[in-house]
Amino acid sequence: MSDDAGAASDDAEFQRDADRVYEELLARVGEAQPRLRLEPTRRAAELLGEPQRSAPVVHITGTNGKTSTSRMIESLLRATGLRPGLLTSPHLIRVNERIMIDGDPITNEALVRNWDDIQPYLLMVDTELEGEGESPLTFFEALTLLAFASFADAPVDVIILEVGMGGEWDSTNVADGQVAVFTPIALDHTARLGNTVQEIARTKAGIIKPAASVVTAMQPIEVIDELRAAAAQFEANVAIEMVDFAVESTTVAVGGQLVDIRGRSGRYDGVYLPLYGDHQAQNAAVAVAAVESFLGDGTIALDQDVVVEGLGSATSPGRLQLIGIEPTVLVDAAHNPHGASALRDALTEYFDFDEWTFVIGVLADKDAHGIVAELAPIAERFHVTRSTSERAISPDALAQIVLTESHEDATYQFETLEDALERAREWAMEEPRRAVVVTGSITLVGDAIQLAEREGWK
Repeated sequence: MSDDAGAASDDAEFQRDADRVYEELLARVGEAQPRLRLEPTRRAAELLGEPQRSAPVVHITGTNGKTSTSRMIESLLRATGLRPGLLTSPHLIRVNERIMIDGDPITNEALVRNWDDIQPYLLMVDTELEGEGESPLTFFEALTLLAFASFADAPVDVIILEVGMGGEWDSTNVADGQVAVFTPIALDHTARLGNTVQEIARTKAGIIKPAASVVTAMQPIEVIDELRAAAAQFEANVAIEMVDFAVESTTVAVGGQLVDIRGRSGRYDGVYLPLYGDHQAQNAAVAVAAVESFLGDGTIALDQDVVVEGLGSATSPGRLQLIGIEPTVLVDAAHNPHGASALRDALTEYFDFDEWTFVIGVLADKDAHGIVAELAPIAERFHVTRSTSERAISPDALAQIVLTESHEDATYQFETLEDALERAREWAMEEPRRAVVVTGSITLVGDAIQLAEREGWK
């Protein structure tokens, strides 16, 4: 038996235990109801021996592009020869995807072993919290601690942390980021983060730590003001896209694009990025600047081969990902108006189809009107459905929203994703220049990916 086959066999042996770990995580307060606190996570980390300090940290927040940028940073750092650990959220299919070790999802065996190691300490903190009239550690607080413990156990050379929500009180913020990275900030989670981009930026700026390097994508001026104010308070330096680094050009290529990037300290021309959309080129520039900041405080250029390898091998599952051919079916995790706008632009600029059907499902706490309004100008049809998430808007309610932003002839309602996609694929097969996009929520995208794999659409 080959080493790979043996590893797969061993991992399958721990599948049931890994499922048990996920069930125990799900029994905690869910991610849609975060607690505005850090002390419980900090207390548990202290009991665990401060695993978040086992390696230097790159910390990423923003509204859109966090996961793609995090994955590009991870890939670039791995191309330098470092062994990175990456925490992202949410997952598409299995919770293992959230904790990456050296480019691969954590194995079932490591997931189970680390969870069983930390659980007594989590229960200890749960008991303390309940004694104080507080709720126990939440799903995301426990998951963050599991990731820290897994990174220390691996071990890794560098930790890349994607914020779950916000920044200041997000459980990942018990770690001190050597580099604080900000992807584009827009309105989202307004009930938790604030009703203006300035308020949201103030919360997200909470990840800036003393003497850190701050790297930010282009932002509204009020966001830049908030980031600069927070950086000044902590004597952190700030690098801003279009001032200190930039995407100089992009050219459509098979399977992605060629990008020219001006970094903080180097130029990287003609680099292949296997991802679609100008927004992904922007994410790549932010990732390059973040890695330059991490490795040399922005004063040392990266080796061209590192950038070519790092960006060339970058992946971003669920982001303009092809899951079906004949007909073409794409999935994209756009779940707010800003993301839907980027999706619309990418579809018109990087693909050569005449008509699009959007299979759409949206969660109840999202701006469904705004998402549909951004997609409506290029939508021939909307196939309205729902994901398996308990927070999904019902097809009836979402169809009414689509009707207000589109028109009756473009609105089709389905109770299940399977039915919505079956009819969308039939429609796409009727003409050669039609395609289908599944979007609106990450859970719907995950469901579609699993369906495509089961049905063998590729």
